[in-house]
Amino acid sequence: GRKFYGLTRQKLTFTKQEAVQKRTFTKWINSHLAKHKPPLEVNDLFEDIKDGVKLLALLEVLSGQRLPCEQGRQLKRIHWVSNIGTALKFLEGRKIKLVNIHATDIADGRPSIVLGLIWTIILYFQIEELTSNLPALQALSNSNSSVESITSSETGSPPMKRKVVNKFKGNAKKALLKWVQCTAAKDFGIEVKDFGPSWRDGVAFQSVVHAIRPDLVDMEVVRRRSNRENLEEAFALAENELGIPRLLDPEDVDVDKPDEKSIMTYVAQFLKHYPNPQHSETDGQQDELLLGSIPTFALSVPREERKMLRELKVFLDQLERDVLRAQGTEGSLTDKYQAFKNFRVQYEMKKKQTDPLLQPVQKDGKLSVDQALVKQAWDRVSARLLDWHIHLDKSLPGPLGVIGAWLHRAEMALREDIPIQHAHEETANVLHRKLEQHKEVLKSLESHRQTFQQIHRDRSVNGVPVPPEQLQDMAERFNFVSTSSHAHLIKLEFWEMKYRLMAFLMLAESKLKSWIIKYGRRDSVELLLQSYLTFVEGHRFFEQYEIIFTGLKQAAEVYVKSDSSIDEAEGVSKFLSDTTAQWKNLALEVRSVRSMLEEVITNWEKYSSTVAALQAWLEDAEQMLSQSENAKRDFFRNLSHWIQQHMDMNDAGNFLIETCDETVSRDLKQQLLLLNGRWRELFVKVKHVNATHF
Repeated sequence: GRKFYGLTRQKLTFTKQEAVQKRTFTKWINSHLAKHKPPLEVNDLFEDIKDGVKLLALLEVLSGQRLPCEQGRQLKRIHWVSNIGTALKFLEGRKIKLVNIHATDIADGRPSIVLGLIWTIILYFQIEELTSNLPALQALSNSNSSVESITSSETGSPPMKRKVVNKFKGNAKKALLKWVQCTAAKDFGIEVKDFGPSWRDGVAFQSVVHAIRPDLVDMEVVRRRSNRENLEEAFALAENELGIPRLLDPEDVDVDKPDEKSIMTYVAQFLKHYPNPQHSETDGQQDELLLGSIPTFALSVPREERKMLRELKVFLDQLERDVLRAQGTEGSLTDKYQAFKNFRVQYEMKKKQTDPLLQPVQKDGKLSVDQALVKQAWDRVSARLLDWHIHLDKSLPGPLGVIGAWLHRAEMALREDIPIQHAHEETANVLHRKLEQHKEVLKSLESHRQTFQQIHRDRSVNGVPVPPEQLQDMAERFNFVSTSSHAHLIKLEFWEMKYRLMAFLMLAESKLKSWIIKYGRRDSVELLLQSYLTFVEGHRFFEQYEIIFTGLKQAAEVYVKSDSSIDEAEGVSKFLSDTTAQWKNLALEVRSVRSMLEEVITNWEKYSSTVAALQAWLEDAEQMLSQSENAKRDFFRNLSHWIQQHMDMNDAGNFLIETCDETVSRDLKQQLLLLNGRWRELFVKVKHVNATHF
């Protein structure tokens, strides 16, 4: 038979399953860590989980809770174990009982234990959370927990037991499978019996995508294609059209025994993102019970709300057509404004109904397909009405038309969202431009106010009457701009300073990372020190922080006084507190960089000088061995000095080996090996010459 070099066929299968699980679980973890602040990424699951930092970050994202975490460049194993212990205690606090999973095993990166832990997290936070409240599934299993039955039947991780509180009764595996069978597979006569071979040809994946978006998949074409083609297209459609992260690769599924845990992890994402697909209203009673009772936090949109959304979409489409038609109708200023107001009243009445329906019900803030379509229609109507309103105000006679156009610019400046950019510095710059633009708009406030007050008293412009309702509306809007602008400027100033500080701290952390590295040779370390001195002393790093933070504190005080919101005040206070703590640690590390760089340079100097001196002395000493006893005794009289030089060379060399990069360390080790070898040989030969020195 074939040889597997120590692995049984069964063990080889286990190893392949672990490899697939590792890839799938890593992608699943990264899809959540991308939401962490700052975003994190796992490259090698078994290595990156060892210190517990990313494990705790994952649990924070999944639970929404802050967890204590030991962080820093110099984390020791004791800190790793502490972090992992915190994670395991957190899970136990959720009534997840883990047996045979120890912090030390995770810190060692033991594959089977790591995969077992991550699977438990996936099962609890993704699969069971979404299926545990389905009453139709209570009869499917007498098991108290899906975790026990699933983990015991799988081969990719060691046996472990976990008992979950009664809240999670029901078998998650069967619940998820039933969801697929009821919502997708049965419409096309597809038999999905498991989360293994049933998915190999890709048809089941395609049917789930079709159930959610029928326009994306032609099931007749699917049946004629190869496994790989179906799998590739299903994964691509789910990712690009439905926003579902691609956790699997076709080659992982198109095998005799696909990994169940990996497929369950991927399929559960469809339940999370789209738990209520667009299936027929005539589905059976069991389907109604199953799909109609998914927890409200997981629902894409409840059935009755979906009906309301579709009716609202029809109304908005008609309203948009009516607005366009009315805009082109001839008439007096008064008639045109009255027509606009009538549509505006309909719009405002629907707004009260629309806003609650467009609230995301999913944790990631994603809208359902129906919600997205309504939002697009709503935005189009809003834009049409705004354009019409601007046109009507600009069409007013004389200076009132100018004031109308200005009023819209001022309102838009007040209502504009704070433009968060990818980089904090860019956000601060955009905020500064917005601030200056708003100040520029407000320069005309007083002159426009005086002109408008006169027109408002006269009810006409140069004898031309103005629609009284339009004039009164403008008066109310003018009052809003006058009373709100000052507070808005204060808010922009605070946010600009906030992002200036965040950009400063991010730049400092980036610089710190460039200084705290495995070093190169002396000249490169000297360049680093020069870079450090230029940044810290040349750019007055610490003084800059004080200037920015002082400006932020002053802006924050004014902002909190102008905003009566308690939540906003608490948020500002927390930000100041958090950044102060962040700065305290950062400043300490930045200050320590100089002494570290100087110590590295000093050791390079010591190493270079002692190596040069010792090499020259060793050559002389090796030649001296053939000389007379008196000559040797005289030459080796100051041997204690060279012993000290030898010790200094090794001390400096060992320090540099620890602090320098791999290439430099390897060269240093080789050089020390050769010199120490020559030293030992010489030491043995001259020991009898001057024994008192040894």
